[in-house]
Amino acid sequence: MRIISGKLKGKSITFIKSNTTRPLKDSVKESIFNIIAHSNLLNINLKDSDILDLYSGIGSFGLECISRGANKITFVERNKNAAEILNKNLLALSIKNKATIITEEIIDFLNRKKFKKFDIFFLDPPFADNNFIEDLKLIKQKKIYKNNHIIIIHRQRKSFDNFKKIIKPKIIKEYGRSKIIFAKFLD
Repeated sequence: MRIISGKLKGKSITFIKSNTTRPLKDSVKESIFNIIAHSNLLNINLKDSDILDLYSGIGSFGLECISRGANKITFVERNKNAAEILNKNLLALSIKNKATIITEEIIDFLNRKKFKKFDIFFLDPPFADNNFIEDLKLIKQKKIYKNNHIIIIHRQRKSFDNFKKIIKPKIIKEYGRSKIIFAKFLD
């Protein structure tokens, strides 16, 4: 795995091979960033954004965001091995100051009282997991998103998720067995 673009372009990322994590493929990651950069439907600027990366694994999405000029990434990953590798990647790339790693359940993290607001939310839950919908509901309820925000969700292509009254999908793209949903919270 590698960083695709930005100031860290070409740098390697350490990852783990396991049944509990599923790193985002470089081709899918590159497509996501092309859509962020060029879609008129999203109207979001990655540069200087504050990003919440949930189910972050080794953090390949957030690391790419930092390379492309994001302000700060908050990674939330309950798997201690994945979080450890993420921390090693941040140190090896000399970007630890741009990130916070939270190693707890997402619901516990979201139930904290004080939050800054985020521009971009990236969710990459296990394909069989539908609990992420509860995470979206809590983010919406707590209003920890800025007016101009975007939610990016990585799901299995054949999954059907009920987002009614939570988010409005703006763009849905399919890549092999993956589906990427770009959405905004409903008011």
